Order: sequence, then structure tokens, then C-alpha cells
Amino acid sequence: MTKLSVNINKVATLRNSRGGNFPNLPQVAKDLQRFGAQGITIHPRPDQRHIRYEDAKSLPQVVTTEFNIEGNPSSKFIDLVLDIKPTQVTLVPDAEDDITSNSGWDTLKHQNFLKKIINQFKNQGIRTSIFVDPKTKMIEGAHATGTDRVELFTEAYASGYYKNKEMSVEPYVVAAKKALELGIGVNAGHDLSLDNLAFFAKNVPALLEVSIGHALICESLYLGFENIIPMYLERLSN
Repeated sequence: MTKLSVNINKVATLRNSRGGNFPNLPQVAKDLQRFGAQGITIHPRPDQRHIRYEDAKSLPQVVTTEFNIEGNPSSKFIDLVLDIKPTQVTLVPDAEDDITSNSGWDTLKHQNFLKKIINQFKNQGIRTSIFVDPKTKMIEGAHATGTDRVELFTEAYASGYYKNKEMSVEPYVVAAKKALELGIGVNAGHDLSLDNLAFFAKNVPALLEVSIGHALICESLYLGFENIIPMYLERLSN
């Protein structure tokens, strides 16, 4: 079954909006796992507008499932990951002022750069993943870096789902098959939700993990974390 990793950036955004420590981020991580989440994802950014570096350092004390840290591999980010040694690091090519991630890596143009960083992480026993668009040549480029996995950037799927879900999922099916052929694990994330997740998981072969934050947090405002996590797991199981 595909694992569900919950991105808790938005919880940190809510906390930061008033200062203090409410909602309590470590407690939220503990509760999400208690309700069934199989991983916790964070994406610290240079301005620390949601996840702070101190959060990244404290969360390993409460994450008993898989801990995934996403980010652009600046020197500060690399030092953070090597210090914490999470289960997985996902490399994302976001600029400092990006509101959210908006593209995958060009794994051909940045192949040597990525290879060097991935070697550092793998030498420390940290599983690596590269955020990529669902294009065969980007999967092939990722394979040349030595990465363990790719995370397919699913914004295009989510935006096209209601117009033609079969057409929208097809590039991801092709990309996942190429990754499997090359021996790379497949993750996915960005704009996946209760509405579009089941169809994606049913059609994309050997999907190992999805990382979901924004939609899940928004839906939880109405349904609550304790209810929403089993609903996501049910969609992944079918």
C-alpha cells in the first residue's frame, strides 16, 4: 500500500501567525501518526515563514514513522539534513521567494550538481528523492544522479483532473513505468486531495509514497485530523 506522509508546513504557518507555540507542532505530528499517518514531511524555507530550523531539529524526537525533509539544497539546508539524518531528503528546486514549489528539477542541466549532493546524503544512510516533472528524460537524468527515488510533481494532474482525468494521469503512468524500469522508487506530491488521490494511486504503478499538506490541512478544518487521515488511507488502499 502507498504510504501517506503528511506535510505539516501549514500547521506551522498558523502557529507563526500569532507567535507562541499554539498549535503545538510536535504534538500535531504525534497525533497525525496516532491517527494513521505513515510519515511526516516538512519543507523549511530560508525565511522560515512556516517550518523553522528549530522545528526540524526537534521533530525527530516525536516522529516514529518516516521523517521526510524537503528543500532546495543550499549549504544551510545540507548541513541541517546531515545533522538530523531524516529517513528521506527530497530535493526541490524552489527559489527563496517562491510561495510554493512550482516545477521539478532539470535533471540533465543540474545532473552533476545533484549527483554530488546525493552522494553526501547517501553516504550518511539518508534515502534521497528528486522532485521532477513527469517527463521520461527527467527520469533518465535522475537515474544518472544515483538518487533512490523521484517525487513526481502532480500539479498538472490536479489541475487537469476535472477536465480529463485519464489524459491528466497518463504522463505520470509513463514516468512511473520508466522509473521502475530504471530501478528508481516513485513518490508523488503537490495538490493531491481527497477528490483526486484515489484515481492517481489506482493508475500510477508501484507508487511508494505521497506527500500531502495543503489540501489535507484545509479539509481537516471541516473534518478534523482524526477523521481525515483514515479517509486518505482508504483512497490509497483502493
